[in-house]
Amino acid sequence: MQFGRVETQTDLTGIDFTLPPDHPSTTAILKKAKASETQVYVGCAKWGRPDWVGKIYPPKTKAGDFLEHYARHFNCIELNATFYRMPTKAQIKGWKSKVGKDFKFCPKFVDQITHIKRLKETKELVDRFLEAIYEFQENLGPLFLMPHPQMGPKHLDTIEAFIASLPKDVHLFAEYRHKDMFADPAAFDKAFTMMERHQTGAVITDASARRDCVHMRLTTPEVFIRFVGNGLHPTDFTRVDAWIDRMASWKQQGIKTLWFFMHQHEELHSPELCRYMVPRLNKALGSRVIEPKFVEPSPPTPTKKAKSENR
Repeated sequence: MQFGRVETQTDLTGIDFTLPPDHPSTTAILKKAKASETQVYVGCAKWGRPDWVGKIYPPKTKAGDFLEHYARHFNCIELNATFYRMPTKAQIKGWKSKVGKDFKFCPKFVDQITHIKRLKETKELVDRFLEAIYEFQENLGPLFLMPHPQMGPKHLDTIEAFIASLPKDVHLFAEYRHKDMFADPAAFDKAFTMMERHQTGAVITDASARRDCVHMRLTTPEVFIRFVGNGLHPTDFTRVDAWIDRMASWKQQGIKTLWFFMHQHEELHSPELCRYMVPRLNKALGSRVIEPKFVEPSPPTPTKKAKSENR
């Protein structure tokens, strides 16, 4: 994930990674909802990582088996694959067959809808997309909508019309990237009030170079956090600690669902940061999220000389 990347790790020293206080609307929404139980999901952005073989995938694992092994370490996936290519029913059924009943896929709307059509005249595409992803059945988590980054405040009517056109049973989160959505207080309030009106959840993206996206305004009693680390830099761990504290606070306030997706600009090290986070998250929240298990290194094969010495 390249969004919010700084040029060098040296540039990280000047960034204030402090999480802002909750927006007043967040407090009000959680107070109103006051869920009796909080569901917690932790995952990554993709499973197709050959460099995870020998790390969390057993040695010699074939690409076709990556998802099956991924689902043994995480209880959800931020499904970015559906952004790059329209999924098919057969493809969805194939993915579903490789996971357990409690695993959740969170599909991202295909770029034909969000970036090429920019949410206009998309009914045929949306129908195809939904028809396919509904094949996930009980494994379908929330859908992830990211309007084109150039869609700012002047496009809010288009974004709202699109959201309003979706079936009422679509569980949706939306992410804004246009800087004016956050720089203009009036636009910010209008954008998030609209989402609240349509019961659309808010995505919070925590990336180094885009601190404005860490807006801390929930629009439903749920949250979809996209955390972007920097290759296991020391700040990755202190930032994760801060998020655990905030999620614990939201749990105490009665949040219904927490979705936390771990990203790195180079996804190689996402499992390590999850391994650090999950046990601390479980302790703070009293949750039982799956802890990633790393492949134990095989003992060295004894040499012929060593064997003879042991006789």
